[in-house]
Amino acid sequence: MKLFKLAAEPRTDLGKKAAKGLRKDEKIPVVLNGGEVITLPYTGTLNPGEKIVEIDNGKGLITTDLTVTQESVRKLIYTPDIFAVELDYNGQKKMAILKEVQYHPVKDTILHMDFLEVNDTKPVVMEVPVKLEGHAEGVKAGGKLTLSMKKIKVKAIYSAIPERVVVNVDNLGLGKTLQIGDLHFDGLELVNAKNAVVCAVQLTRAARGAAAAAAAGK
Repeated sequence: MKLFKLAAEPRTDLGKKAAKGLRKDEKIPVVLNGGEVITLPYTGTLNPGEKIVEIDNGKGLITTDLTVTQESVRKLIYTPDIFAVELDYNGQKKMAILKEVQYHPVKDTILHMDFLEVNDTKPVVMEVPVKLEGHAEGVKAGGKLTLSMKKIKVKAIYSAIPERVVVNVDNLGLGKTLQIGDLHFDGLELVNAKNAVVCAVQLTRAARGAAAAAAAGK
């Protein structure tokens, strides 16, 4: 994956009113999840923006509330590419991936963003763009190649996740489909249903006519 560097500021003033004020200044409330799991009650010191979310069995999770500017995330959001994000705040840098973006229903401006902290030991799930390569046999026979899944979900250590997964269609025949269960990529676990169709070669009207003519001539 490509690396995207993003400067952020701790957010200590929470609530709807504070969030509304941030958005007026073209800033976006952000939450960084996936932080350290701690035992409750916690006796350590929290950094600005950090808070404890109780999970269960006397355990808690440290999450961090941050802000970023609308302008700083444009090239992260408005692109088909995926990124590992280096968040720079509180004098420290943490690696994360973008998990969710909430948009204004009318203006389409960004209202909120969720990031997930990542490391080299815990696998994460990400949607990765699909790129088709090759010349399908079915297309040579007059069919039309269609891409049904522009992205597929993969599970792996974040540093092992590629910018895109490349699917070769050379052997895909007329009227045939390529499903998730047909694919394999070293180091990646495919999370989508095995029978989900990634791409297909559909019969066109011309191909049907040619097949009918060939059948009639026999």
